[in-house]
Amino acid sequence: MDTIINLKKDMHFEADLEGFKIQMDADEEFGGKNKGPKPKGLVLVALAGCSGMDIISILKKMRAEPDTFNIKVSGELNDGHPKIYKNILITYIFKGDKVTEEKAKKAIDLSLDKYCSVSAMIKGTVNIDYKIIIEK
Repeated sequence: MDTIINLKKDMHFEADLEGFKIQMDADEEFGGKNKGPKPKGLVLVALAGCSGMDIISILKKMRAEPDTFNIKVSGELNDGHPKIYKNILITYIFKGDKVTEEKAKKAIDLSLDKYCSVSAMIKGTVNIDYKIIIEK
């Protein structure tokens, strides 16, 4: 996989990833003008997307696909430099009658421990915890 990242203006960059344009910008204190998300936030998006896709695939095989599925991710940064996540909390929110706590936990554990490449890449540097919410 290749990507090209171009400086647009100030600290605003545009990435071309697989034909999709992704805007990024720095914090205002570093000259950013709020033209896109910060790169560290995209790490949380990548983790949630990767894990979410795994989980839905696994739950489909279990015949336990949710009616709706949302993921909330919160990251806590360390105090020093480089600023990296020291803790990430993923909240998986399922809605539907087919998803049980047991099936959700099994799918999440398989994703985070075996299948999700993003989780595997960052697992050694950050503590990743999760919680499950099942709404009927």
